[in-house]
Amino acid sequence: MADYRKPDAKTLQTLKDAANRLRIDSIKATSASKSGHPTSCCSAADVISVLFYNTMRYTLSEPRHPSSDRFVLSKGHAAPVLYAAWAQAGLFPREDLLNLRKIDSDLEGHPTPRLNFIDVGTGSLGQGLSVACGMAYTGKYWDKASYRVYCMLGDGESAEGSVWEAMAWGSHYNLDNLVAIFDVNRLGQSEPTALQHEMDTYRKRAEAFGWNTYVVDGHDVEALCKVLHEASSVKGKPSCIIAKTYKGKGIPGVEDEENFHGKPMGDRSDGAIKAIQGLIAGENNVGPQPMTDDAPKINLTNIKMTQPPSYSLGDKVATRAAYGTGLAKLGQANDRVVAFDADVKNSTFSEKLKKAKPEQFVECFIAEQNMVGVGIGAATRDRAVVFCSTFACFLSRAYDQIRMAAISQSNVNLSGSHVGVSIGEDGPSQMALEDLAMFRAIPGAVVFYPSDAVSCERACELAANTKGICYIRTSRPATPVIYSNDEPFQVGKAKVVRKSDSDQVTIVGAAVTLLEATKAADELAKDGINVRLVDPFTIKPLDVDTLRASAEATGGRVLTVEDHYPEGGIGEAVSAGLSEFPNITVKKLAVREVPRSGPSAALLEMFGISASCINKAVKEML
Repeated sequence: MADYRKPDAKTLQTLKDAANRLRIDSIKATSASKSGHPTSCCSAADVISVLFYNTMRYTLSEPRHPSSDRFVLSKGHAAPVLYAAWAQAGLFPREDLLNLRKIDSDLEGHPTPRLNFIDVGTGSLGQGLSVACGMAYTGKYWDKASYRVYCMLGDGESAEGSVWEAMAWGSHYNLDNLVAIFDVNRLGQSEPTALQHEMDTYRKRAEAFGWNTYVVDGHDVEALCKVLHEASSVKGKPSCIIAKTYKGKGIPGVEDEENFHGKPMGDRSDGAIKAIQGLIAGENNVGPQPMTDDAPKINLTNIKMTQPPSYSLGDKVATRAAYGTGLAKLGQANDRVVAFDADVKNSTFSEKLKKAKPEQFVECFIAEQNMVGVGIGAATRDRAVVFCSTFACFLSRAYDQIRMAAISQSNVNLSGSHVGVSIGEDGPSQMALEDLAMFRAIPGAVVFYPSDAVSCERACELAANTKGICYIRTSRPATPVIYSNDEPFQVGKAKVVRKSDSDQVTIVGAAVTLLEATKAADELAKDGINVRLVDPFTIKPLDVDTLRASAEATGGRVLTVEDHYPEGGIGEAVSAGLSEFPNITVKKLAVREVPRSGPSAALLEMFGISASCINKAVKEML
């Protein structure tokens, strides 16, 4: 570029020296821990040196400053070189690197946000670029700030389809503040990668996905300085640097050789360190470039809907529609409430936010893994309150991203619609019957299962203000409004929706099955059998106190009914919650086989969760 000035010889030598110190520190740290990936670190060292000490703008006083450049190490197994980069910059003593992987050290085997310089956990390969896309979208379109986003990927992980979902999405939204760097070191874990050093194939693929692309010697610091500078001037498209590197660079007898992945150098360490040390000419004198503090100050606390729910008791409204209503009200209240959807916005009703505040809605198309990853990225550093929505069954293909979101301490909110057999004729491929189990297994997650429109809007509001991952399960059929518009809701607090002093069984259901339980209760009452109905509202955390009190008031008899497979759903949650208390029996009605297409009511009957099935189960318990 016209304004590019080649760094002087002293600067280039300083960057080379820094890269070699990164190699040495990575070898020492992995040798001390007797585990880790020093060869993967060595291939990346020159790129990391140029990024951290010549290109990126950040501050050591606040590594996650809203205005600082972002870096995502998608190839998270190279964590030691990233830790070494921050140590060499002066964030913490280099000696601390020797605590790598110790149980009392936050320098873990793969990066996590337990460290104040890490935004997201990585190491499950193929996910980092989606996260980086979410960060870059936030910077370009919402923060409108000058910070840039860099993501380093391994060549092996480019076999993951989620990488190419992100590549397609990043170019579609013209993310010219994003740079992806592929560390093409040729070798995978067990054998060479599919393309090895076919650099032109990598280039053609990146260009085909709409990225401004460079192929460069990944060990030539001057060439890296140049392409990173050029990338900063490109407008209208993201940039991709395909860096040809060698695994184990600088280690005699190991560089570019197979069978050294994930192996510390052991007896080779001293010789390797001596060889690399001999390449270092000067003293350590590196640090960050100054940043421009131009990210706006925002407030994500105490977000309330612009108006409360406005329904009449008995109105028939699908909870998926109420989700869209609540989301739109939140978005109108705070311009950092944003929604991502996977081309089903007219079914999840997230389109209501798009209609009300189009700049706060982002289409992710049919690529659920990328949608969740982008949402996680957008939520980092508390720059947005993110809601991602699609059919609940399709969130299963993004489950690894959701799992990693928990490790990343993310605040992302997810909504899954079209749950259970009650969706009807679309058939089993569209029926989420595993989603409660999925989300209950996520550490710290809150799982909302609202039963009517009022509670669904309130679930959205609570999710917007709750730390950690939240999941909102919404239904396709329209069900009656059962709560008044001013009914208060809390995380972990159930509602007893029907009770008497003579109740004989407690029935726990939600949404469609709560409606079926209500019908059954009416029929049972005609036979002189009163039952208590409990709406759990959140399946996790579960209101064990209310359930226990109801169970004890009904002779210890509890019946759960759910539009979900029995494994991991309401029945197992209730059983686990009540397991410590004596003399309580839990009977479970659930969908116990792969269902089929058919009318909703007929399917509820066929698979044992209809009002008549509930009626029968109650009588069997008495």
